[in-house]
Amino acid sequence: MNETAPFRVRAEIDLAALRANVRALRAHAPDAAFMAVVKADGYGHGMVPCARAARQAGATWIGTATPEEALALRAAGLPGRIMCWLWTPGGPWREGVEADLDMSVSALWALEEVTAAARAAGRTARVQLKADTGLGRNGCMPADWPDLVDRVLRAEAEGLVTVTGLWSHFACADEPGHPSIAAQLTVFREMVAYAEDRGLRPEVRHIANSPGMLTLPEAHFDLVRPGIAMYGVSPSPEVGTSQDFGLRPVMTLAASLAHVKRAPAGHGVSYGHHYVTPGETTLGLVPAGYGDGIPRHASGTAPVLVDGKLRTAAGRVAMDQFVVDLGGDEPAVGAEAVLFGPGDRGEPTAEDWAQAAGTIAYEIVTRIGSRVPRVYVNERPED
Repeated sequence: MNETAPFRVRAEIDLAALRANVRALRAHAPDAAFMAVVKADGYGHGMVPCARAARQAGATWIGTATPEEALALRAAGLPGRIMCWLWTPGGPWREGVEADLDMSVSALWALEEVTAAARAAGRTARVQLKADTGLGRNGCMPADWPDLVDRVLRAEAEGLVTVTGLWSHFACADEPGHPSIAAQLTVFREMVAYAEDRGLRPEVRHIANSPGMLTLPEAHFDLVRPGIAMYGVSPSPEVGTSQDFGLRPVMTLAASLAHVKRAPAGHGVSYGHHYVTPGETTLGLVPAGYGDGIPRHASGTAPVLVDGKLRTAAGRVAMDQFVVDLGGDEPAVGAEAVLFGPGDRGEPTAEDWAQAAGTIAYEIVTRIGSRVPRVYVNERPED
Protein backbone atom coordinates (compact mmCIF):
# COMPACT_ATOMS: atom_id res chain seq x y z
CA MET A 1 0.00 0.00 0.00
CA ASN A 2 0.96 3.65 -0.19
CA GLU A 3 3.46 4.05 2.64
CA THR A 4 3.61 7.85 2.60
CA ALA A 5 -0.03 8.84 2.99
CA PRO A 6 -1.67 8.47 6.42
CA PHE A 7 -4.92 7.01 5.13
CA ARG A 8 -7.70 6.07 7.51
CA VAL A 9 -8.83 3.51 4.97
CA ARG A 10 -7.93 3.17 1.31
CA ALA A 11 -8.62 0.97 -1.68
CA GLU A 12 -5.52 0.31 -3.74
CA ILE A 13 -6.37 -0.38 -7.38
CA ASP A 14 -3.73 -2.25 -9.34
CA LEU A 15 -4.23 -1.27 -12.96
CA ALA A 16 -1.50 -3.64 -14.11
CA ALA A 17 -3.61 -6.49 -12.70
CA LEU A 18 -6.64 -5.15 -14.54
CA ARG A 19 -4.76 -4.99 -17.83
CA ALA A 20 -3.46 -8.52 -17.28
CA ASN A 21 -7.00 -9.71 -16.58
CA VAL A 22 -8.23 -8.16 -19.81
CA ARG A 23 -5.51 -9.94 -21.75
CA ALA A 24 -6.28 -13.25 -20.01
CA LEU A 25 -9.98 -12.87 -20.71
CA ARG A 26 -9.41 -11.98 -24.34
CA ALA A 27 -7.59 -15.30 -24.72
CA HIS A 28 -10.82 -17.07 -23.72
CA ALA A 29 -12.66 -15.47 -26.65
CA PRO A 30 -10.01 -14.53 -29.20
CA ASP A 31 -12.44 -14.17 -32.09
CA ALA A 32 -14.92 -11.88 -30.34
CA ALA A 33 -14.79 -8.16 -29.72
CA PHE A 34 -14.27 -7.23 -26.06
CA MET A 35 -16.57 -4.91 -24.11
CA ALA A 36 -15.12 -3.82 -20.76
CA VAL A 37 -18.05 -3.23 -18.41
CA VAL A 38 -17.35 -0.37 -16.00
CA LYS A 39 -20.81 0.28 -14.58
CA ALA A 40 -21.27 1.18 -10.90
CA ASP A 41 -18.04 3.19 -10.91
CA GLY A 42 -16.11 0.27 -12.34
CA TYR A 43 -17.60 -2.16 -9.80
CA GLY A 44 -16.24 0.15 -7.11
CA HIS A 45 -12.76 0.38 -8.62
CA GLY A 46 -13.14 3.73 -10.41
CA MET A 47 -14.87 3.94 -13.77
CA VAL A 48 -12.59 6.24 -15.73
CA PRO A 49 -9.16 4.81 -14.75
CA CYS A 50 -10.43 1.27 -15.27
CA ALA A 51 -11.94 2.10 -18.66
CA ARG A 52 -8.66 3.63 -19.77
CA ALA A 53 -6.65 0.65 -18.54
CA ALA A 54 -9.01 -1.77 -20.28
CA ARG A 55 -8.60 0.15 -23.53
CA GLN A 56 -4.83 -0.04 -23.14
CA ALA A 57 -5.12 -3.82 -22.86
CA GLY A 58 -7.21 -4.19 -26.00
CA ALA A 59 -10.84 -3.62 -25.07
CA THR A 60 -12.65 -2.35 -28.15
CA TRP A 61 -15.91 -1.39 -26.43
CA ILE A 62 -16.79 0.08 -23.04
CA GLY A 63 -20.10 -0.78 -21.38
CA THR A 64 -22.09 1.04 -18.71
CA ALA A 65 -25.52 0.58 -17.22
CA THR A 66 -26.78 4.17 -17.17
CA PRO A 67 -26.50 6.86 -19.83
CA GLU A 68 -25.12 9.22 -17.20
CA GLU A 69 -22.18 6.87 -16.70
CA ALA A 70 -21.57 6.70 -20.45
CA LEU A 71 -21.77 10.47 -20.82
CA ALA A 72 -19.31 10.89 -17.93
CA LEU A 73 -16.85 8.68 -19.80
CA ARG A 74 -17.21 10.88 -22.88
CA ALA A 75 -16.73 14.00 -20.75
CA ALA A 76 -13.52 12.44 -19.43
CA GLY A 77 -12.27 12.07 -22.99
CA LEU A 78 -12.85 8.34 -23.53
CA PRO A 79 -12.97 7.75 -27.30
CA GLY A 80 -14.43 4.84 -29.24
CA ARG A 81 -17.52 2.77 -28.76
CA ILE A 82 -19.43 3.14 -25.51
CA MET A 83 -22.70 1.33 -24.91
CA CYS A 84 -25.29 1.94 -22.17
CA TRP A 85 -28.47 0.02 -21.52
CA LEU A 86 -30.48 1.13 -18.49
CA TRP A 87 -32.77 3.88 -19.74
CA THR A 88 -35.91 5.40 -18.26
CA PRO A 89 -38.45 7.68 -19.92
CA GLY A 90 -37.20 11.23 -20.31
CA GLY A 91 -33.57 10.15 -20.22
CA PRO A 92 -30.75 12.07 -21.93
CA TRP A 93 -31.39 10.54 -25.34
CA ARG A 94 -30.36 13.60 -27.33
CA GLU A 95 -27.13 13.89 -25.36
CA GLY A 96 -26.53 10.23 -26.06
CA VAL A 97 -27.07 10.73 -29.79
CA GLU A 98 -24.73 13.71 -29.85
CA ALA A 99 -22.09 11.79 -27.86
CA ASP A 100 -22.20 8.88 -30.34
CA LEU A 101 -23.26 6.37 -27.71
CA ASP A 102 -24.65 2.97 -28.59
CA MET A 103 -28.00 2.99 -26.79
CA SER A 104 -30.06 -0.04 -25.89
CA VAL A 105 -33.72 -0.20 -26.88
CA SER A 106 -36.01 -2.79 -25.29
CA ALA A 107 -39.47 -1.41 -26.05
CA LEU A 108 -41.42 0.86 -28.37
CA TRP A 109 -41.43 3.75 -25.89
CA ALA A 110 -37.63 3.80 -25.97
CA LEU A 111 -37.55 3.66 -29.76
CA GLU A 112 -39.95 6.59 -29.89
CA GLU A 113 -37.76 8.64 -27.53
CA VAL A 114 -34.52 7.89 -29.33
CA THR A 115 -35.98 8.66 -32.76
CA ALA A 116 -37.34 11.97 -31.44
CA ALA A 117 -33.87 12.75 -30.10
CA ALA A 118 -32.30 11.87 -33.44
CA ARG A 119 -34.65 14.25 -35.25
CA ALA A 120 -33.90 17.02 -32.76
CA ALA A 121 -30.15 16.48 -33.06
CA GLY A 122 -30.20 16.08 -36.82
CA ARG A 123 -28.07 12.93 -36.47
CA THR A 124 -28.56 9.21 -36.79
CA ALA A 125 -28.76 7.39 -33.46
CA ARG A 126 -26.89 4.16 -32.86
CA VAL A 127 -29.14 1.63 -31.14
CA GLN A 128 -28.93 -1.96 -30.01
CA LEU A 129 -32.09 -4.03 -29.58
CA LYS A 130 -32.22 -6.06 -26.39
CA ALA A 131 -34.14 -9.32 -26.35
CA ASP A 132 -35.58 -10.87 -23.20
CA THR A 133 -34.60 -14.48 -23.82
CA GLY A 134 -35.52 -15.63 -20.33
CA LEU A 135 -33.93 -13.40 -17.69
CA GLY A 136 -37.18 -11.53 -17.13
CA ARG A 137 -35.68 -8.11 -16.53
CA ASN A 138 -35.14 -5.57 -19.30
CA GLY A 139 -35.45 -6.60 -22.92
CA CYS A 140 -38.20 -7.15 -25.47
CA MET A 141 -40.32 -10.27 -25.03
CA PRO A 142 -40.37 -12.68 -27.99
CA ALA A 143 -44.07 -11.97 -28.59
CA ASP A 144 -43.34 -8.23 -28.96
CA TRP A 145 -40.15 -8.67 -31.01
CA PRO A 146 -41.77 -8.62 -34.50
CA ASP A 147 -43.42 -5.26 -33.81
CA LEU A 148 -40.20 -3.74 -32.42
CA VAL A 149 -38.17 -5.04 -35.37
CA ASP A 150 -40.74 -3.68 -37.83
CA ARG A 151 -40.73 -0.25 -36.20
CA VAL A 152 -36.95 -0.04 -36.06
CA LEU A 153 -36.69 -1.01 -39.72
CA ARG A 154 -38.92 1.95 -40.56
CA ALA A 155 -36.76 4.22 -38.42
CA GLU A 156 -33.66 2.93 -40.21
CA ALA A 157 -35.28 3.64 -43.58
CA GLU A 158 -35.86 7.23 -42.44
CA GLY A 159 -32.22 7.58 -41.44
CA LEU A 160 -33.10 8.13 -37.80
CA VAL A 161 -31.33 5.09 -36.36
CA THR A 162 -28.86 2.44 -37.30
CA VAL A 163 -29.04 -0.88 -35.49
CA THR A 164 -25.52 -1.71 -34.35
CA GLY A 165 -26.31 -4.72 -32.22
CA LEU A 166 -28.74 -7.39 -31.06
CA TRP A 167 -28.19 -8.63 -27.55
CA SER A 168 -29.46 -10.34 -24.44
CA HIS A 169 -28.30 -11.38 -20.96
CA PHE A 170 -28.05 -14.73 -19.18
CA ALA A 171 -29.92 -15.57 -15.99
CA CYS A 172 -27.85 -18.55 -14.81
CA ALA A 173 -24.55 -18.59 -16.70
CA ASP A 174 -22.78 -18.91 -13.35
CA GLU A 175 -24.42 -22.33 -12.94
CA PRO A 176 -23.00 -24.47 -15.78
CA GLY A 177 -25.50 -27.01 -16.98
CA HIS A 178 -28.53 -25.04 -15.81
CA PRO A 179 -31.34 -25.77 -18.30
CA SER A 180 -32.08 -22.07 -18.77
CA ILE A 181 -28.72 -21.57 -20.51
CA ALA A 182 -29.49 -23.76 -23.54
CA ALA A 183 -33.05 -22.44 -23.60
CA GLN A 184 -31.87 -18.81 -23.67
CA LEU A 185 -29.34 -19.52 -26.41
CA THR A 186 -32.07 -21.11 -28.52
CA VAL A 187 -34.40 -18.16 -28.05
CA PHE A 188 -31.59 -15.69 -28.74
CA ARG A 189 -30.65 -17.40 -32.01
CA GLU A 190 -34.29 -17.44 -33.06
CA MET A 191 -34.82 -13.75 -32.28
CA VAL A 192 -31.58 -12.77 -34.04
CA ALA A 193 -32.52 -14.87 -37.08
CA TYR A 194 -35.94 -13.22 -37.23
CA ALA A 195 -34.45 -9.72 -37.13
CA GLU A 196 -31.82 -10.54 -39.75
CA ASP A 197 -34.36 -12.25 -42.01
CA ARG A 198 -36.35 -9.01 -41.95
CA GLY A 199 -33.30 -7.05 -43.04
CA LEU A 200 -31.45 -5.87 -39.92
CA ARG A 201 -27.66 -6.06 -40.26
CA PRO A 202 -26.15 -5.60 -36.80
CA GLU A 203 -22.41 -5.19 -36.28
CA VAL A 204 -22.46 -7.36 -33.17
CA ARG A 205 -24.62 -10.01 -31.53
CA HIS A 206 -23.85 -10.66 -27.87
CA ILE A 207 -25.11 -12.41 -24.77
CA ALA A 208 -22.02 -13.53 -22.81
CA ASN A 209 -21.31 -11.87 -19.47
CA SER A 210 -18.32 -12.90 -17.32
CA PRO A 211 -19.46 -16.46 -16.55
CA GLY A 212 -20.76 -16.92 -20.08
CA MET A 213 -17.45 -15.81 -21.49
CA LEU A 214 -15.45 -18.15 -19.24
CA THR A 215 -17.58 -21.29 -19.46
CA LEU A 216 -19.72 -21.08 -22.62
CA PRO A 217 -17.66 -20.72 -25.81
CA GLU A 218 -20.81 -21.34 -27.85
CA ALA A 219 -22.18 -18.07 -26.42
CA HIS A 220 -19.35 -15.80 -27.55
CA PHE A 221 -20.95 -14.70 -30.84
CA ASP A 222 -19.42 -11.40 -32.04
CA LEU A 223 -18.73 -9.70 -28.70
CA VAL A 224 -18.30 -10.62 -25.03
CA ARG A 225 -19.10 -8.41 -22.04
CA PRO A 226 -16.94 -9.29 -19.02
CA GLY A 227 -17.69 -7.32 -15.90
CA ILE A 228 -16.65 -8.69 -12.51
CA ALA A 229 -14.04 -11.03 -14.01
CA MET A 230 -12.14 -8.06 -15.40
CA TYR A 231 -11.56 -6.95 -11.81
CA GLY A 232 -10.10 -10.35 -10.92
CA VAL A 233 -13.11 -11.67 -9.03
CA SER A 234 -14.48 -15.07 -10.00
CA PRO A 235 -18.08 -14.82 -11.25
CA SER A 236 -18.70 -18.42 -10.19
CA PRO A 237 -16.61 -19.54 -7.19
CA GLU A 238 -18.29 -22.95 -7.32
CA VAL A 239 -16.79 -23.50 -10.78
CA GLY A 240 -13.39 -21.91 -10.26
CA THR A 241 -11.44 -19.37 -8.26
CA SER A 242 -9.90 -16.26 -9.72
CA GLN A 243 -6.60 -18.10 -9.89
CA ASP A 244 -8.24 -21.03 -11.70
CA PHE A 245 -9.35 -18.61 -14.40
CA GLY A 246 -5.95 -16.89 -14.60
CA LEU A 247 -7.22 -13.69 -12.98
CA ARG A 248 -5.85 -11.47 -10.22
CA PRO A 249 -8.00 -9.37 -7.87
CA VAL A 250 -7.46 -5.68 -8.62
CA MET A 251 -8.59 -4.10 -5.33
CA THR A 252 -6.85 -4.26 -1.95
CA LEU A 253 -8.82 -2.68 0.89
CA ALA A 254 -6.81 -1.73 3.97
CA ALA A 255 -6.98 0.59 6.96
CA SER A 256 -4.65 1.94 9.64
CA LEU A 257 -5.44 0.82 13.17
CA ALA A 258 -6.86 3.81 15.03
CA HIS A 259 -6.45 2.43 18.54
CA VAL A 260 -4.90 -0.55 20.33
CA LYS A 261 -5.71 -1.20 23.99
CA ARG A 262 -5.79 -3.88 26.62
CA ALA A 263 -9.15 -5.13 27.84
CA PRO A 264 -10.06 -7.43 30.73
CA ALA A 265 -12.06 -10.64 30.48
CA GLY A 266 -15.79 -10.08 30.20
CA HIS A 267 -15.51 -6.72 28.44
CA GLY A 268 -18.30 -6.03 25.95
CA VAL A 269 -17.32 -4.97 22.45
CA SER A 270 -19.38 -2.70 20.17
CA TYR A 271 -23.14 -2.20 20.02
CA GLY A 272 -25.30 -4.81 21.68
CA HIS A 273 -22.33 -6.58 23.29
CA HIS A 274 -22.69 -9.47 20.86
CA TYR A 275 -19.02 -10.12 21.59
CA VAL A 276 -17.60 -10.26 25.09
CA THR A 277 -13.89 -10.84 25.60
CA PRO A 278 -13.35 -14.42 26.77
CA GLY A 279 -10.21 -13.46 28.65
CA GLU A 280 -7.75 -10.64 29.08
CA THR A 281 -6.79 -9.50 25.59
CA THR A 282 -6.02 -6.58 23.32
CA LEU A 283 -8.47 -4.89 20.99
CA GLY A 284 -7.68 -3.13 17.74
CA LEU A 285 -9.93 -0.48 16.23
CA VAL A 286 -10.32 -0.58 12.44
CA PRO A 287 -11.59 2.87 11.35
CA ALA A 288 -13.99 1.71 8.63
CA GLY A 289 -17.62 0.68 8.83
CA TYR A 290 -20.82 0.30 6.92
CA GLY A 291 -20.66 4.00 6.04
CA ASP A 292 -17.64 3.03 3.95
CA GLY A 293 -19.36 -0.03 2.49
CA ILE A 294 -18.15 -2.59 5.02
CA PRO A 295 -21.07 -5.04 5.28
CA ARG A 296 -22.76 -5.05 8.67
CA HIS A 297 -23.79 -8.65 7.97
CA ALA A 298 -20.11 -9.56 8.37
CA SER A 299 -20.21 -8.62 12.07
CA GLY A 300 -18.48 -11.26 14.13
CA THR A 301 -17.36 -13.28 11.12
CA ALA A 302 -15.28 -11.18 8.71
CA PRO A 303 -11.55 -11.93 8.50
CA VAL A 304 -8.85 -9.22 8.68
CA LEU A 305 -5.06 -9.54 8.42
CA VAL A 306 -3.37 -7.52 11.16
CA ASP A 307 0.36 -7.65 11.80
CA GLY A 308 0.68 -10.82 9.75
CA LYS A 309 -2.09 -12.71 11.56
CA LEU A 310 -5.68 -13.37 10.59
CA ARG A 311 -8.17 -11.86 12.99
CA THR A 312 -11.96 -11.75 13.05
CA ALA A 313 -14.29 -8.79 13.40
CA ALA A 314 -15.35 -8.83 17.05
CA GLY A 315 -18.91 -7.72 17.60
CA ARG A 316 -20.97 -5.50 15.37
CA VAL A 317 -19.63 -3.49 12.47
CA ALA A 318 -20.66 0.11 13.15
CA MET A 319 -21.07 2.99 10.74
CA ASP A 320 -17.46 4.15 10.89
CA GLN A 321 -15.50 1.43 12.68
CA PHE A 322 -15.24 -2.11 13.92
CA VAL A 323 -13.03 -4.00 16.36
CA VAL A 324 -10.78 -7.02 16.08
CA ASP A 325 -9.62 -9.10 19.02
CA LEU A 326 -5.83 -9.19 18.81
CA GLY A 327 -5.45 -11.99 21.34
CA GLY A 328 -2.93 -10.16 23.47
CA ASP A 329 -0.70 -8.98 20.62
CA GLU A 330 0.07 -5.26 20.56
CA PRO A 331 0.75 -3.97 17.06
CA ALA A 332 1.48 -0.27 16.85
CA VAL A 333 -1.30 2.23 16.38
CA GLY A 334 -1.32 2.94 12.66
CA ALA A 335 -0.40 -0.66 11.77
CA GLU A 336 -2.02 -1.92 8.60
CA ALA A 337 -5.21 -3.96 8.75
CA VAL A 338 -5.88 -5.61 5.38
CA LEU A 339 -9.54 -6.42 4.92
CA PHE A 340 -9.17 -8.07 1.53
CA GLY A 341 -6.86 -8.25 -1.45
CA PRO A 342 -5.39 -10.79 -3.90
CA GLY A 343 -4.40 -13.12 -1.07
CA ASP A 344 -0.65 -13.07 -1.79
CA ARG A 345 0.28 -12.17 1.79
CA GLY A 346 -2.25 -14.43 3.43
CA GLU A 347 -4.83 -11.66 3.53
CA PRO A 348 -8.52 -12.47 2.99
CA THR A 349 -10.09 -12.04 -0.44
CA ALA A 350 -13.34 -10.38 -1.41
CA GLU A 351 -14.77 -13.87 -1.74
CA ASP A 352 -13.86 -14.57 1.90
CA TRP A 353 -15.76 -11.45 2.90
CA ALA A 354 -18.69 -12.47 0.71
CA GLN A 355 -18.91 -15.80 2.50
CA ALA A 356 -18.67 -14.07 5.88
CA ALA A 357 -21.50 -11.69 4.95
CA GLY A 358 -23.69 -14.20 3.14
CA THR A 359 -23.48 -12.39 -0.18
CA ILE A 360 -21.43 -12.40 -3.39
CA ALA A 361 -18.04 -10.85 -4.05
CA TYR A 362 -19.62 -8.54 -6.65
CA GLU A 363 -21.36 -6.73 -3.81
CA ILE A 364 -18.30 -6.61 -1.57
CA VAL A 365 -16.17 -4.63 -4.03
CA THR A 366 -18.99 -2.59 -5.57
CA ARG A 367 -20.34 -1.29 -2.27
CA ILE A 368 -17.07 0.32 -1.11
CA GLY A 369 -18.15 3.92 -0.70
CA SER A 370 -16.99 7.23 -2.07
CA ARG A 371 -15.33 8.37 1.17
CA VAL A 372 -12.79 5.58 0.72
CA PRO A 373 -10.04 7.03 -1.47
CA ARG A 374 -8.89 4.98 -4.44
CA VAL A 375 -5.12 4.84 -4.78
CA TYR A 376 -4.09 3.83 -8.30
CA VAL A 377 -0.85 1.97 -8.86
CA ASN A 378 0.80 0.80 -12.08
CA GLU A 379 -1.13 3.35 -14.11
CA ARG A 380 1.30 3.28 -17.03
CA PRO A 381 1.19 0.21 -19.28
CA GLU A 382 4.22 -2.01 -19.23
CA ASP A 383 6.70 -1.50 -22.05
